[in-house]
Amino acid sequence: MGSPVHNLTSRVKGNAAAVSASPKRHSRHLLSNTLFRYYFLFSILALCLVLGLVILFIGKTALLLFGQISPLDFFFSFNWTPEEEAFGAAAFIVNTLSLTALTLLIAVPVSVGMAVLCAEIAPKWMKNFIRPVLDLLVGIPSIVYGYLGLTVLLPFLRRASGEGLGDGLLAAALVLALMVLPTICRISDDAIVSVPRKYRDAAYALGSTRLQVIFRVVLPAAKRGIISAVILGMTRAVGETMAVVMVIGNTPQLAKTLFTPSSVLTSNIVMQISNVEFDSTWNYALHMMAFLLLLISFMLILVIRILGRKRREA
Repeated sequence: MGSPVHNLTSRVKGNAAAVSASPKRHSRHLLSNTLFRYYFLFSILALCLVLGLVILFIGKTALLLFGQISPLDFFFSFNWTPEEEAFGAAAFIVNTLSLTALTLLIAVPVSVGMAVLCAEIAPKWMKNFIRPVLDLLVGIPSIVYGYLGLTVLLPFLRRASGEGLGDGLLAAALVLALMVLPTICRISDDAIVSVPRKYRDAAYALGSTRLQVIFRVVLPAAKRGIISAVILGMTRAVGETMAVVMVIGNTPQLAKTLFTPSSVLTSNIVMQISNVEFDSTWNYALHMMAFLLLLISFMLILVIRILGRKRREA
C-alpha cells in the first residue's frame, strides 16, 4: 500500500493531465457543434430554395395563362376542348372536390373507428398485429392500389351496378379511401393514446360506461389530432395521381353520377402534359391546375400547423 503522500501526488498528476486534456476536448466539441450548426442551416436554406424555385417556376408559367384567356373562363367554364382554344377547368375542379369529399366520407368513419379499436378496446395482441399492418399499408406504392382497383374493383362494380364500364368517382373514391385509411387511422390512434389517463379515470369514477368515456371524453379531447389526421389524408387524396388515373375513366367532363367516366386535376395533368408544347395556352392551363393543387396543399398544411399550435397551447 502506498504512502498518503504518494497517493496525493498521483491524484494531483491525474487531475493536471485531465485539465490539460480538457481544452482539447472542448475545442473538438465546439468545432463539431459549429459544423453541425452550419450543416443544418445549409440544409434548411437549400430546402427553402428548392421550394421557392418550384413555386416560382410553376406560378410564373401558370400566370401566363391569364394573358391569353380570362380567369372567369378558366375557373367557371366547363368547356375543356384545347383543340378549339377552350380551357375551362371548372369540371376538373368540381370533380376533384367531389372525389375528395366522397373519399373522406368513406374513409374517415372507418379510420377513426379502427383508431378507437386499437387505442381503447382491442387486446394487446390485436394492437401488436393491426398497427404494423397499417404501417405497411402506408408504404405500398400508389400504382399497386391502382392496379388492384383496375383488375379487382372495376369488374366487381360492373357486376354489382350493371354499368358497362364501372369507371368513375365511386371507384376512384374507394381506391383513395383504402390509401388514406392507414394514415388517418395511425395519426388518430396516436392522438387518442396521448389523451391523459386521468380523464378516463375521472369519467369512470362518475359512473360513465366505456362508450360514454370514448365518445364524450376521449374523442373530444383528441379532436384536434383527429382533424389533423383527416386533413393529412385529404392532402394525399387531393394530390394522388396514378391510382386515380387507372380507375376514373379520364374523360374531361363533369361527373353527374358515381359511374360517369370523368377526370380530376391530377389525372388531366398527367394524361395531357406530355402532348403539348411548352409555350402554348394549353401548357399554361395545365400549369395553372398544378399551381391550384399546390395552393390547396399549402392551405391544408397551414391549417394543420395552426391546429397543432392550438393543441400545444391547450
